Amino acid sequence: MPELVLHHVSIPTRNVERAAAFYRDIFGLRPIPRPDFQVKGAWLACGDRQVHLVQHPGATFRSRGVDNDDAHFAFQTGDFEKIVARLAAHGYREDAGPDDPMRMIIKRQGPAGFAQLYILDPDANVIEVNNAAR
Repeated sequence: MPELVLHHVSIPTRNVERAAAFYRDIFGLRPIPRPDFQVKGAWLACGDRQVHLVQHPGATFRSRGVDNDDAHFAFQTGDFEKIVARLAAHGYREDAGPDDPMRMIIKRQGPAGFAQLYILDPDANVIEVNNAAR
């Protein structure tokens, strides 16, 4: 079987400009060229991988708070505490209530053997950030 490498993750959003600003400002992803599809969207580079934002204005998204049990994708970082601080500077809090969209769940020594945190993006997509060995 040929070796597979993840190329991109496609993320639904109600507002592509807002979502692109979120991923750029918080995670440092940078815009890259995108073909002229019929659906509005944006492509962002994450190292040599990509995040594709696809606008679905009428879609129904997750309606409850963040948790680590649902579908999500993960960013890996070499400086976990720097990401925690950046998220806090953007209003994410560990002490936020369970349904607060700015809640941040942090497991500094999670069951997987490395630090993990979970947040929601502006469209309530679950994001994990971890410091798993590369």
